[in-house]
Formats: sequence, C-alpha cells, structure tokens
Amino acid sequence: MSDTASGLRHVEHVMGSVFSFDIRDTPTPAIHRALEEAVRHLHHVDEVFSTYRPDSCISRLGRGEVRREDCPPEVLEVLFLCAHATRVSDGWFSIAPEGTLDPSGLVKGWATEAASRLLQEAGAHHTCVNGGGDVQLRGSAVPGTPWRVGIAHPLRPGELVTVVTAHDDLAVATSGTAERGAHIFDPHSGEPVTAFASITLVGPRLTLTDTYATAAFAMGEGARDWVEALHDHEALAVLPDGEEWRTTGFHRYGS
Repeated sequence: MSDTASGLRHVEHVMGSVFSFDIRDTPTPAIHRALEEAVRHLHHVDEVFSTYRPDSCISRLGRGEVRREDCPPEVLEVLFLCAHATRVSDGWFSIAPEGTLDPSGLVKGWATEAASRLLQEAGAHHTCVNGGGDVQLRGSAVPGTPWRVGIAHPLRPGELVTVVTAHDDLAVATSGTAERGAHIFDPHSGEPVTAFASITLVGPRLTLTDTYATAAFAMGEGARDWVEALHDHEALAVLPDGEEWRTTGFHRYGS
C-alpha cells in the first residue's frame, strides 16, 4: 500500500489475477479502512467462488453437496445476476460449461465493482479499480482531467487499439485471445470461438459490462447488433484479420 500526497495505491494478487487500486482522493482513515475491507472482500470472494478450490461453496454446490439456501447470500446474488445475463444474451453467456457450475465469467467483474463501491461509500470519489485488466472508474484522474484507459491491440504487441476516456463513472472490459488463447467457448456447440481477436465493451458498471463482453465474444457475428440494442453499452471489436468495427456510440469514449 502506497500512501502519497496525490492519493493511495495498492496492488493485490488474488483470484488468480492482479487487482490494482488507484485512489486519487486525499487519503483519510475511512478510505484506508475501506481499502483494507475491499482487499479482504476479494479474498473472501476467492474462497467462496473459486472453481479451483474443491472446498469452495461454488464447487460444493456444483457437486450437489450443498443446496443454494445453504450458501452465503452473495452466492444467490451472483447466480441471480448470471441468470439475468443469460436471459439478456439469449444464452450466449452461460455458467454451465461442460456440465460444471462456473460463474467465473461474472464474478471477477462483480468483485471489482463491489470493491470500487466500498471505496466510494467511504468518501473516495476519484478511483480506478482494475481487476485483471477490466476496470471500474469513478470521478476523474485529477480535477478537470478524465481517466484514460489504453486498450491493448490483440494482434500487435505494444500497440493500442484506442484510448477510452471516462468523462463520468465508467466500466471497461475486454474479452480476447491475446493472453489466454481461445478460452471462450460457444455455449451451444462447445467449440472455441474464433470470430474475434478481442472485443471491448464500455458501460456504467463492471459486473454487467464484463459479462456482456464475454457474451458478445461468444456470439461472434451477431455481437454488433446485440450490443447496439443494449442500453448504455458500446463496443469496439478487432477481428482476426486486423479489421475493426465500433458501435455507433463508441466515439463518445474512444477515438
């Protein structure tokens, strides 16, 4: 944890990823406590939802060893949000890959947004919480200057596709093959999806923005029309041949 005159910063390795906190408000005891609580929350989420831990609640639920009503309330919240995303995406977002229960496609964004909210409730109104490359932004980087988030080009290492500018609270989430290869599967056929090199969504809150990015990637060719119809969300896609497309409102956030 780094406490400076310009704010407070912290990096935490948890949930198999790296979470970073960049708080531009003047640090106060309440903000320090909220940051500590946010970090504890991330570790709690890992304990409850990790599919790599056989004793996690979600693993036990998937094996039928416990009932939903036996799980912590956050499990019911996550399952409700997953069901919503499945309905909205016409089944392109799914938590039942290969017959197992896996809400990971929603949990990281949900946990990141929750951490951001804890900071806001403690009086930190200018923050960037980054959960493995997907971010929840609030306020501004400095007074009068918006947050700017570079979107890595999936086919040209070291280059950016665009820079997203956040004029108000904004979430940015990218699904792609650059770091993990083809890891998103068509929930209808079970085959890996290869229609995109990456797709980035922007929206007001990271839980659904991240989830919708996963669903859009899985959709392939139908993603553009689907995102156009979503309320308060826009997208930028990079195709495997390097071609790009943007939804009609994306220009408000990126070049």
